[in-house]
Amino acid sequence: MQLDHVTLVTPDLEGTRRFFCDIVGLDDGPRPPFRVDGHWLYAKGSARVPLVHLVDATVPAQPPALVAPRIDHVAFRVAPGEAWRALLQRLAAHRVPYQVAEVPASAEVQLFVALAPGVVVEFVTSSPVGAPAGVQPGAPESH
Repeated sequence: MQLDHVTLVTPDLEGTRRFFCDIVGLDDGPRPPFRVDGHWLYAKGSARVPLVHLVDATVPAQPPALVAPRIDHVAFRVAPGEAWRALLQRLAAHRVPYQVAEVPASAEVQLFVALAPGVVVEFVTSSPVGAPAGVQPGAPESH
């Protein structure tokens, strides 16, 4: 398992994009057609995995649980096949609820686990073998 990306929710989408591109040196690259505006930023010369996902803060923060801008979640990429199945088995064995989402226009699936208010962990895989077709028993509905 490896760290996949960090998502930042910001009311200043363009300014944040400029900072990460102009100062940090990331490249603005391809992003699936989500319903919320944003950018995926990649390491120079790498079009494989975006390091930073920027999301427009279109919904006002609900104090005290959320503060915008904020780091929304941390994500881990899991290899499809046995590693993915093992993750699903661990979640089930520990009775950890999760939400399932599919990335638009791709063959990727995401699992979101809310550890505490404002603390979310995502697991993502591509072309998963044994991935849930929908919500697993005991898991909340997908978003």
